Amino acid sequence: MPHKPKHQEKIMHKKNILIFPGGTENGIEIFHSLKNVKFINLFSASSPAINHASYIYKHNNIICDISQKKWVGDLNDLILKNKIDLIYPSNSLIIDALVQEKKNIKAEILLSNDRAIKITRSKKKTIEMLRGVIPTPKLFNNKDEITTYPVFCKPDNGYGGKDAKIINCENELSGIDFNTNIVQEYLPWKEYTIDCFSDRKGKLLFAGPRERNRIRMGTSMHANNIPEVLKDKLVEYAEKILSKIKIDGAWFFQVKENLSKELVLLEIDIRIAGTMCFNRVKGINFPLLSVYQHYEQPITIMTNDIDISLDRCLKNRYSVSYKYNHVYIDLDDCLIIRNKINLELVTFLYQCINNNIPITLITKSLEHKLKEFLINKKIFYLFDEIIHLKETENKAKYIKKGSIFIDDSFSQRLNVYENTGVPTFDTSMIEVLIDDAY
Repeated sequence: MPHKPKHQEKIMHKKNILIFPGGTENGIEIFHSLKNVKFINLFSASSPAINHASYIYKHNNIICDISQKKWVGDLNDLILKNKIDLIYPSNSLIIDALVQEKKNIKAEILLSNDRAIKITRSKKKTIEMLRGVIPTPKLFNNKDEITTYPVFCKPDNGYGGKDAKIINCENELSGIDFNTNIVQEYLPWKEYTIDCFSDRKGKLLFAGPRERNRIRMGTSMHANNIPEVLKDKLVEYAEKILSKIKIDGAWFFQVKENLSKELVLLEIDIRIAGTMCFNRVKGINFPLLSVYQHYEQPITIMTNDIDISLDRCLKNRYSVSYKYNHVYIDLDDCLIIRNKINLELVTFLYQCINNNIPITLITKSLEHKLKEFLINKKIFYLFDEIIHLKETENKAKYIKKGSIFIDDSFSQRLNVYENTGVPTFDTSMIEVLIDDAY
């Protein structure tokens, strides 16, 4: 595997970075990109609304919503308390709020230049700026200009597909403000996102197109590589965009095919996209590159030349109130299933090791040479204690209070629970025990 260029391994002082908001899809992508970087301590800020941040950040902070006047005071209190060096905004509305209050905020903010933000936060301004530079959609200034339906309507400064809709007839235009919304020709065919990174002078360092498939809640849930000829064309679009709008840092733009199958511009966003993970796993860590650039570190772009496809789904995370100080775990059909190691369960066991929680293997395995079997499976040294029972023996008498018991057998879990009262788990329940907060 290729190595990171030596000049990017220049020692950086520890930085406390606040992802704001931390619980959105975009914030979670920033989290995954930065959580293991050795010079970064991650913090999160979120509004009181229920969100995912408290499940993945050890340092999640609740501040009032940006619609309330005291939000800047709340944010500054958080900054001073946690010695925040840099705020990494994760969505467009927060970027708007931070730009407006930039002089009053007591930490640096990772932002592109003001001109680029101002232009791209208006879809109309963006399209007008780039008309004649790359293909752009036809816009309508009022309903009288529309001769064919359907058309497409969305807020001029919205993001993530919020409040976007197809207008099928003139009656559906009732209440639509053409000043605050953008009404354009309907684009029915394929859609693409091009993830980009450019330097402080607006020079394109990377452009990675991906097809947007199965879009849910404004987020692309499936992505594929695209043909090289099409990729070259979209990289050319990126270069032309930068010739008119000098964007620095991470950004992306979206294009979609019109009725004639011509790719036309939808919008440009100067922020992290949730599905930038598609290019992150090839080697382009957009949030980290942005941090390097903010602190004026030299940057070299490097990718693995591999074809991948991506499909996204919901992931479950839990908060559990029960505190345990010991883990008892079964072997057959539990830690070893169909002669393969249960990877999810091993993840949990290493979590226990990290937290100094003792692990006892308690098994009625028919393996006569159990130690040799465990050594061959490379799991012998996971355990603080191994209890090898006969089939007639009762596991419950070995289980201590304050522990948990993991076993595939319902009858054995029921027996342990009835005799000890400790929580018991089968293999389908392990996910509730995983704590991957950083």
